[in-house]
Amino acid sequence: MSTLWLLRHAHPLVDAGVCYGRLDVAADTVRTAQAAHDFSTLLPAGSVLRHSPLRRCVQLADALVEQIPALAPDRHPDSRLQEMDFGSWEGRPWEQIPRPDIDAWATDLATYAPGGGESLTAMLRRVQQALQHSWGHDSGQGLRDVVWVTHAGVIRCVQWLQQHGNRLPTSAEWNLPAPGYGQCLALPWDGLAGMQPP
Repeated sequence: MSTLWLLRHAHPLVDAGVCYGRLDVAADTVRTAQAAHDFSTLLPAGSVLRHSPLRRCVQLADALVEQIPALAPDRHPDSRLQEMDFGSWEGRPWEQIPRPDIDAWATDLATYAPGGGESLTAMLRRVQQALQHSWGHDSGQGLRDVVWVTHAGVIRCVQWLQQHGNRLPTSAEWNLPAPGYGQCLALPWDGLAGMQPP
């Protein structure tokens, strides 16, 4: 059975403490190149490569193709792999976002749309759609490895869907780990196939 490789972009060039979910910031170029070099020793050359269209993920996808040219013919940007949209919170320091808004999000994590952007329910739905497409189309139902260059939020969504299916999380449950910047998580496709959208 093949593998879904979930690669997180390298360290973003954004001030600490700033909300930057869908904000299109660049990543550190040296760390991106190092991550691509490290990944090139792990990833099968015949993999399908999908990536978030945000710049920090495009940079890593570009660097991966330089390291593994065989990835180029099956490279696809995919908007479903973007980070959560935090609406009007984007680009603002977390400490400047009104506390009642943060509390409202924590109280209703699944359906509250932070900053008027995207709810976690909507994000889980689009990640599930991407999973189903990658399973059926990209991997040929488990025959090929698939590489996603994406974000921490998307990787947490994949893990939640794998472990809990359609059930929506509470704030207390939303504590799934994500790889660090420039690191990855490899999941066997046989544990991901057949999930239904929330």
